[in-house]
Amino acid sequence: MFNKVTKTFQYGQHTVTLETGEIARQASGAVMVSIEDTVVLATVVARKEAKPGQDFFPLTVDYLEKTYAAGKIPGGFFKREGRPSEKETLTSRLIDRPIRPLFPEGYMNEVQVIIHVLSVNPEIDPDIASMIGASAALCVAGVPFNGPIGAARVGYANGQYILNPTTTQLKTSQMDLVVAGTETAVLMVESEAQQLSEEIMLGAVVYGHTEMKAVIDAIHELVRDGGKPEVQWAPAPKNEALIAKVAQFAESKIREAYQTKDKQARTDKLRAMSAEVVADLAADAAANGTDAPDGVEVGNILFDMEAKVVRSQILEGEPRIDGRDTRTVRPIAIRTSVLPRTHGSALFTRGETQALVVATLGTARDSQKIDALMGEYTDDFMLHYNMPPFATGETGRVGTPKRREVGHGRLAKRALIAALPAADEFSYSVRLVSEITESNGSSSMASVCGGCLALMDAGVPMKAHVAGIAMGLIKEGGRFAVLSDILGDEDHLGDMDFKVAGTANGITALQMDIKIQGITKEIMQVALAQAKEGREHILGEMQKAMPHVKTELSDFAPRLITIKINPEKIRDVIGKGGAVIRALTEETGTQIDISDEGVVTIASVDAAAGQEAKRRIEELTASVEVGKTYDGTVLKLLDFGAIVQVMPGKDGLLHISQIANERVNAVADYLKEGQQVRVKVLETDDRGRLKLSMKAAAEEGAAPAAQ
Repeated sequence: MFNKVTKTFQYGQHTVTLETGEIARQASGAVMVSIEDTVVLATVVARKEAKPGQDFFPLTVDYLEKTYAAGKIPGGFFKREGRPSEKETLTSRLIDRPIRPLFPEGYMNEVQVIIHVLSVNPEIDPDIASMIGASAALCVAGVPFNGPIGAARVGYANGQYILNPTTTQLKTSQMDLVVAGTETAVLMVESEAQQLSEEIMLGAVVYGHTEMKAVIDAIHELVRDGGKPEVQWAPAPKNEALIAKVAQFAESKIREAYQTKDKQARTDKLRAMSAEVVADLAADAAANGTDAPDGVEVGNILFDMEAKVVRSQILEGEPRIDGRDTRTVRPIAIRTSVLPRTHGSALFTRGETQALVVATLGTARDSQKIDALMGEYTDDFMLHYNMPPFATGETGRVGTPKRREVGHGRLAKRALIAALPAADEFSYSVRLVSEITESNGSSSMASVCGGCLALMDAGVPMKAHVAGIAMGLIKEGGRFAVLSDILGDEDHLGDMDFKVAGTANGITALQMDIKIQGITKEIMQVALAQAKEGREHILGEMQKAMPHVKTELSDFAPRLITIKINPEKIRDVIGKGGAVIRALTEETGTQIDISDEGVVTIASVDAAAGQEAKRRIEELTASVEVGKTYDGTVLKLLDFGAIVQVMPGKDGLLHISQIANERVNAVADYLKEGQQVRVKVLETDDRGRLKLSMKAAAEEGAAPAAQ
């Protein structure tokens, strides 16, 4: 019934198993990947034919986490998995990026890759297993795919690289880097690091690429024993006559359009040129008594011609689209404290790319609580990236963030995390929002620069300035050019998008997407060295605009006061049913949070109110010491003595025999409620009750203890 094929291999410290032929047999390809109790099912379905008129490659990748994989039931009313989490979105992108460039040009059949996480070991992130599974399923399916790819996670600790580190190992690692590629080429890198050098980062990429050969070999074996026959597909032959005709009408106009440095003016010229060429071709066809050529086909030819023109100009040493050479960064303009009532803000403009970034400070209560598949955690640094359609002069949908926005926000967050202060130095939670108001390339890196400046403007004690730059590459045969601070068109027409962020001391984030094979270690070295040069220039501009972190918080930001109390006293501050802490917050207008360890955080925009709340908490938690004298207040008279309060929330029994040296027949003859009396604490019983004495205090004649 089943033609099950299994391949097992050792991958770093883990054993990996690939299986096909038993589950999801109606899919074009399906592979189960197991790594130490983390199990994923990767499936591929490829349509036999392309839809008529299809003008782009419809590849979709969906990574889906099932809560049963971790032995959980979904929260919420419906008890069912809902919209994708940020982790699912980011992992879907992580899988998509290295496989997309391996489909042949002209292949327009719809391909859907779905990865289900079926079981999860909290020590083994399912993302690497999912990338391996997607690659294997595509190869088993026999679709036109120039794979397989391998994938590896690389950590770095004690001067050594770690292959596929566990979650625990990553906590002490200075790097979290994921690399994917074919046997001969790196295609994708995603990483964050603790200000590491270019040499260490490149070494990690090369190390991961070398080690992933074990994955590629295992997939080859799986395909050999359990794969489907390769689909015979060939691209449609090029219409050389139409290409020549389009070149005749368009080439000079394309060259002329790309002399225009302004993006919108250039785009308008190219659109007008395209419409003019289509009209000229239609008129030419009518004159010759033939059908007008397909508009989509003409558009594809024009795009190829644009790429050829731009790429050849750069490789021949001519100026880039906007007139720069390959190393120059666009002009930078910086303004901070842009918005009057926000906690911190910055406007960062680089050429025609602009980010308005806003920082907001909050308390621990404002942190994001995340119920992730691999365990719950709290995130006290959030970064949200938004790019509305007006940023590129277009109309479009506005609403929930798209995958691209989630991915760009995560990259900017990775870049800044390494420079944030430790929680015990700065106990605020922080939210950064980057509003992209103009975009012509490298908006995620503008978010890094603007984000750093907004944090400093908000008074966050950053360890260092952080800047980011996007690099590009154009390669033809043995010739190549690395481009600093790429434009949107250069990203679109080039062979590589290479984003590097960091401080003057080293790299904090690195993201690489390569569209072609043949990018060597030497080319990556050149790109990293040139990126460092550009990053240092941008850091210099940022330091001129804002040399130091603001020493004063915004008038509208909460002031945090942190004190430590005995954990056993927490109940005294909270009170029965929360009555005490509720009264404290209402009467002082503050927000009070208490950790299980006894750390009390008081938040208030009014500093005086915060100090008052602190004073009252200190009173509530102060300890009464045996043998010391206190000024107290009589709360209640009893037949056998009185209840006297020596501190807020601390009262004891003053027995009738301890009121005076002489015999006391009636307590009311000596005391009345509300009276101030001096008492000495004689002892506390095993239940914490105090025994007080006015006699002993009078005999001692001592000053009362500080209260």
